[in-house]
Formats: sequence, structure tokens, C-alpha cells
Amino acid sequence: MTYCVGLYLNEGLVLLSDTRTNAGVDHISTFGKMHVEEAPGERVVALLSAGNLAISQAVWNRLQEGIWLDGQTHTLRDVPTMFRAAQLVGAAVRAVFDTDGPTLRAQGIAFDVALLLGGQIGGQPQRLFMIYAAGNFIEATEDTPFLQIGEHKYGKPILDRAVTPQTTLVDGVKLALISMDSTLRSNLTVGMPLDLLVYRADTQAVALRKRITEDEPYFRLVREGWSNSLREAYRAMPAPDWVPG
Repeated sequence: MTYCVGLYLNEGLVLLSDTRTNAGVDHISTFGKMHVEEAPGERVVALLSAGNLAISQAVWNRLQEGIWLDGQTHTLRDVPTMFRAAQLVGAAVRAVFDTDGPTLRAQGIAFDVALLLGGQIGGQPQRLFMIYAAGNFIEATEDTPFLQIGEHKYGKPILDRAVTPQTTLVDGVKLALISMDSTLRSNLTVGMPLDLLVYRADTQAVALRKRITEDEPYFRLVREGWSNSLREAYRAMPAPDWVPG
């Protein structure tokens, strides 16, 4: 499994993914789950994946070769809008399902894939989508300014409490890393290293792309600081007066 999170903020986008692939206790590997198409000054489109690695790699390869949409073949390098990019990814998912779905079903294997698609094309607004295994999708909004795929439950509480559209990119990175750390501590199918992308709105260029390892000093600071803060917070809470001493 994996965990990927995308924050949809007024200042831009924060995208974070782990790299663990787990096919059983004897088959744990590291694979990047983040793919980026960038034409500086024109577009940034990032795709993050969770689920069956073979399916997500097949989807990415089909997107690289081109998918038929609206009467012609497109890739993420030439679609005119982010909405069309989401439709293109959905079409690629359905194409892989048409090819591999029956064989997977015969082997008792679910068609398991989920994707986050974020970015900005030209002068249009930045957008963030989550694409499901059926190829349909939803979009992040001001009411729901983050999306998650994979093992999302452990990292969701901090995002629910703290992320708003007004959250800065710097704080967004901090919150995404806290969310990931919570997941890493509670689920062995999510693992280091991490891939981080920061996009500042209306720049059409990646502001930061970074591989974060166990040795990253800031991530160690986040892990230790958040754990200490949680311990201090619960100790500072008054005891219930209805529990016998």
C-alpha cells in the first residue's frame, strides 16, 4: 500500500507521497509514486498513485504514449486544461482495466488503483483531483482543501483540524509531513523515503521537488517535535473529576 496527500491552498499545492510497495512480508520494495510533467512557464502536472503498482505503472505508461480523448490522441504534455487532464487519466485507467481487468479478476485480484492529479496549465486556475479505479474523479475545493489516497486514516485528523485554503505553503509542508509521520508510525505498509513537491500558484514551474530520507534533519525534527508536543498536550489536559483517584 502507500500514502499520498495533496493540499489545495490559495498559495499553491503541496504534494507528498511515500515510496513503499508491499507484496507480502518477503516482497517490500521502494518505488517512486510521483510523476511530474513540467514545461516551465506553461504547465506543471503531477500524478501520485496508490494501489497495485503494476496497474499504476501501466496507467502512467499509457499516458506517456497517448490516450484517445475528444477525437484525438493526447498526453499530459498537451491537454489544454486540468479538467481535460483528469479526464485523460480516467480514460487511461479504464483502458488498463479493459486490458488487464478480466485477467486480474480470474486470478482473484482486485483492480486497485487511486490517483491524485494536481497542477496548473497556462493562465487557468490550479486544480487538484482524485481519480478512482472506475476512472471517475472528484476535485478539491475550498470546503475540502486536501485529498488523500492509500492508507489515509492515520494522517487525516491533523489535516481536518489544521488545513484551510489560507494555510501557507510553508505550513502546508509542515502539516503534510506530520500527517505522513502519523501514518508511518501506525502502518508498516507505508515507508520512507518520501517524495515532496511544492507548487506556487500562477508560476507554471515547480518551486521545490525533494526526496526526503530518514537522515533528513528537518523531518527528524518534525517527528520528534510532534511526538513531544502530543505528550505535553495530553499531560496538560485536566483529569476528569468523575474518575476515582
